[in-house]
Amino acid sequence: MSWVKNYSSMIWLITGIVAGSIIGIIFGKQAEVLKPIGDMFLNLLFVAVIPVVFFSIAAAIANITGGQKLTRIMVTMSAVFLITILLAAIVTMIAVWIFPVHQHVTVTAEMMKQGEGGKLSGDQITQLFTTGEFYQLLSRKNMLAMIIFSILIGFATLRSGDAGEYFRKFLNSGAEVFKNVFILIMKLGPVGLGAYFAYQVAVFGPSLFGTYAHAMGIGYGVSIFYYLVFYSLFAFIAGGVKGIKRYWQNNIIPSATAVGTCSSIATIPANLEAAKGMGISHTVSGIVIPLFGALHKDGSSISSILKMAVVFAMFGKSFNSPDIILLALGMTVLVSIVEGGIPNGGYIGELLFISAYGFPPEALPPAIIIGTLIDPVATLLNATGDTAAAMIISKFVDKDTIKHHAITGE
Repeated sequence: MSWVKNYSSMIWLITGIVAGSIIGIIFGKQAEVLKPIGDMFLNLLFVAVIPVVFFSIAAAIANITGGQKLTRIMVTMSAVFLITILLAAIVTMIAVWIFPVHQHVTVTAEMMKQGEGGKLSGDQITQLFTTGEFYQLLSRKNMLAMIIFSILIGFATLRSGDAGEYFRKFLNSGAEVFKNVFILIMKLGPVGLGAYFAYQVAVFGPSLFGTYAHAMGIGYGVSIFYYLVFYSLFAFIAGGVKGIKRYWQNNIIPSATAVGTCSSIATIPANLEAAKGMGISHTVSGIVIPLFGALHKDGSSISSILKMAVVFAMFGKSFNSPDIILLALGMTVLVSIVEGGIPNGGYIGELLFISAYGFPPEALPPAIIIGTLIDPVATLLNATGDTAAAMIISKFVDKDTIKHHAITGE
């Protein structure tokens, strides 16, 4: 009975997803009528995630008692960010070289029409990092700007000392309240995610067997391999065999949320909750997971390299010269930073790499199609890779916490 009680929410969630998938397969296009139900659940998550991220980051920084620890977190976080993003890109490049992407994509007149006018302006780049009005920080379209503001609030509270004590308590209280708001919303998860899966299977399922099958095979194959093998490796580095066990025991609900919503941002609250069981300290999880939710994207790294390889193949260009590879790796890191953690947020990244390589507008629609089809599994890596990376960061920043979990298994 204790086991059933502990895992009841997970069992209901998986049951809802499986039921939704079956409905999508059986009823096909008719299952699209369930989309509004999934959208309402998704909207609730998006509404909740803004205050969850704000209070989590601001409170985590405001509660730090030593400047050296924050410096250690930031330095370690930056190193892990670069290593994991580049590792995912290199693994994908190797897969593309072993299984070359052939020209399965035909540029049609409609695709050319869709791709026209795709330019990333200076104003758009500015809006990624800042907003002109305070209220605009409340939009998920300005997540990076909101995160930067949250960091400033956290540091300002920290610098205020005793004078900022009441505000620090407010941040702590807000973090706790909105964590429970998320828990209440997730009670609707079996219905909401079930409806969303029914819609996704009905609409996108057949496309996987079309002209993009070869590229999709590489994308999904590499992503699943990276998900199972490399995240287990990261967990092992963080905590040995017990670290692997802790990671996968607590990674099921975040994984389901990521695939169901196609949003790494919507998965942040689930990751924050799962981080406790993974042995990640509250300080590290409160800073790393929200920041990585917006900036760290292993799945987008894999998707970016795959889209580049397909576009290069379409235009008969080689994708193996040193200068192209170096630029691709640099673009992958940049794309990971600027892409929004929302469904189909990769459009900005596609514009960036197409502009950098000088491809015509016709290259944009195929990249968008691939990005859309691979979005679920890419989001799976974007979201769950944050906790795997956070485990490694916590190992080097909070050695006592990891040691305690390794000994007690708590």
